[in-house]
Amino acid sequence: MNARDANVWSGPGSRRARRPFTWNALLWSLVWPQRVHRIVPTPAGVILFGLSMGIGTAAYNSSSNILFITLSLLLACLILSGVLSWLNLRGVAWRLQLAPPWRAGQEAVVALELRNEKKFLPTYGLWFSLAARVVADTRGFRPESTWTGRNLDVRKMLAQADAAEQRGQLALRTRLDPRGEARLEWVFKPEKRGALGVELASVGSLFPFGFLKKSIGTGLRAEVVVWPAPVEYQRHAVAAWRRPAGGERVPRAGSGGDLFALRRYEQGDSHRLIHWKASARTRTLLVRQFSAESAEGFSLWLRTDAAVWARPEQFELLVSFCATLAEDLFRAGRLMGVALDDEPPTPVRRMADLEAFLNKLALVRPRPGTTVVGMGAVEKQNVMIFAPDGARGVAAYVDGKKAAST
Repeated sequence: MNARDANVWSGPGSRRARRPFTWNALLWSLVWPQRVHRIVPTPAGVILFGLSMGIGTAAYNSSSNILFITLSLLLACLILSGVLSWLNLRGVAWRLQLAPPWRAGQEAVVALELRNEKKFLPTYGLWFSLAARVVADTRGFRPESTWTGRNLDVRKMLAQADAAEQRGQLALRTRLDPRGEARLEWVFKPEKRGALGVELASVGSLFPFGFLKKSIGTGLRAEVVVWPAPVEYQRHAVAAWRRPAGGERVPRAGSGGDLFALRRYEQGDSHRLIHWKASARTRTLLVRQFSAESAEGFSLWLRTDAAVWARPEQFELLVSFCATLAEDLFRAGRLMGVALDDEPPTPVRRMADLEAFLNKLALVRPRPGTTVVGMGAVEKQNVMIFAPDGARGVAAYVDGKKAAST
């Protein structure tokens, strides 16, 4: 399920979960709940069960009406607790709201929106269990059991899976009125780049007396891409970093001084570039594109040879360094194109192009082999490539000269 599917309302109160009302279905749901529904007695409920059994035994042995009345009150309390707990969750719908982009090491917000579709009854005391786990890349692996697999440490694998998972719990501290809505937020920090699965594991309630804990497994899950974490780097004084005065204009979009063309406004464009007169004539927002200078831009070429980047921590630094440089150059209007291994070069003209490259960097892995095809149509001048700088560092080179390092 992707982020778009997670925006659809789900739960007992959603439209797709509604069924025609029948008394048989109502009675059967009370006797035999659905598979994802669980009712577990709390410690207070276990004590109440034991007390009921003791009072019931004493009542039958002594034939005391007072003890029978007490037993009936206790059993009625348990039955009423289960019915009210069922009514409390009935008619409630929820959905996940994710707002990418997410970055490793920075706070991300998972919003949970609630809606009470009941006409008369409010909802109280709900709690929600959420989990975020890294989506494992299973390409090149085949499923194995503990009998066929060799050198499998099941405990170690389970421990690694638990360590890669982050859990959180949200509570509805106020009541949710009929036809009302509420919003809860879970803030956490993704630790690594890559595909991250966010799941609403269960929804539970202790309402009304706390004797029974009712929970519902939702199965609501969404995946989001976590971009590499930004890193600090040092620039070196090379001629390629300096913009020459009076550079030659070329017919492509950039940040020069000559008007190149007009195009439709897209999300991420600066409002200062809007051409208001042309927009008023066409009744469509148009932005100005200026011509670029031939020597002011750079092209990034990232090679992920496993033989070159043998250290995992150095490879992660490489990916973060490349992502940081791409964003800084794009903000300065100096990023012409990007290329990854032997893929064809991609020009970067707008924010969507940069985001597509960052999504690739979030999922990239070291590639076996050392043969890489050239960049092809990318200009040979001002092509920035990356190489190891010592045992732990990474350096970026332009025309054979070190331009930046981290």
